[in-house]
Amino acid sequence: MSDAMLLLMLGKIGVRGKLQTSPRKMVNTALSDEEKGIEDKESKEESILAMLGIIGTILNLVVIIFVYIYTTL
Repeated sequence: MSDAMLLLMLGKIGVRGKLQTSPRKMVNTALSDEEKGIEDKESKEESILAMLGIIGTILNLVVIIFVYIYTTL
C-alpha cells in the first residue's frame, strides 16, 4: 500500500472519531415579543445604513468621474 493511501485512510478514521465525539447542545430559538421588536428595529437600522452606504458610494464615483473629466480638459 502506498504512503498516500495510508494517509488518506488515517485521515478518514481521525475525522470519524472527531465527528462522533463532538458534543451537541440544544438551543432555544423562541423569541419574546420584546426581542422581536428589538430585532426588527436593528434590521431597519441595518437596511438604512446599507442604503446610505450605496448612496455614498455612487456619489463618490460621480465625484471621481467629474474630477477625471476636469483634469483631462
